[in-house]
Amino acid sequence: MKTKKLPERKPDWLRIKLTTGGNYAELKDMMRSKTLHTVCEEARCPNIYECWANRTATFMILGDICTRACRFCAVNTGMPTELDLQEPERVAEAAEQMGLKHCVVTSVARDDLADGGAMIFAETVKAIRKKLPFCSVEVLIPDFLGNRDALQTVMNVKPDILNHNIETVERLSDRVRAKAKYPRSLELLKRAKEMQPDIPTKSSIMLGVGEEWDEILQAMDDLRAVDCNILTLGQYLQPSPNHLAVERYVHPDEFAKLKEEGLKRGFSHVESAPLVRSSYHAHEQVKSASEAKTATL
Repeated sequence: MKTKKLPERKPDWLRIKLTTGGNYAELKDMMRSKTLHTVCEEARCPNIYECWANRTATFMILGDICTRACRFCAVNTGMPTELDLQEPERVAEAAEQMGLKHCVVTSVARDDLADGGAMIFAETVKAIRKKLPFCSVEVLIPDFLGNRDALQTVMNVKPDILNHNIETVERLSDRVRAKAKYPRSLELLKRAKEMQPDIPTKSSIMLGVGEEWDEILQAMDDLRAVDCNILTLGQYLQPSPNHLAVERYVHPDEFAKLKEEGLKRGFSHVESAPLVRSSYHAHEQVKSASEAKTATL
């Protein structure tokens, strides 16, 4: 694995505005009181201050220990010891308390479970809808090691958006990710559409890990070939010196050009900027996907 010392100074466009007002503190206290985890915290998302100040968060279910050790990710790795069957209800209670109109649910990878945690995903979606009937629910799922039945379990509850990230271009996939395979990720997105054609699918690519321009465009084409609707592009930031090194900082102008390329290829929504993460402005993506669907009718 290639690592190097963290760059001493990031470009100006990667400076983060810290906003830790009342909403941020209230949300943090609520998450702790319900023993819930958020990917905002566990993955050290640069947008946590903005999102939490606006009372939006991405819930991370199935605990906070991941069975994989992807080279870009700050989430703790190891062997989980338990499965919390009450977690879906607590997530729903928190979503209700926040008054969410759009809720994003993701998870660690749980390769120790036969279904990869798909049942807990499904129960969480159902619990949120029971308490918040008008709240749209997006799920960001792992690949379930290619388990078709696990994916079917999630698709049966009809999430409003099915998100699964390819993370990087095909050439770099094995170096960047652990266990996850580029073709398997594309197959998951393809199967999701076959199971529920009307549900928008979404994926994300992080830049700055050594990819070439043409490879990014090819990844876009690969996603469109399986009818992926929504794409997010953001800058990879090295969580620690032990993680994958940043090869370069991508200029905002390049992100803007990539957004144009994505829209030309038919994505209904492309979120492309240095600090963009998979769930950033997720509520806007629901609207774009809905409008694109209406336009085709």
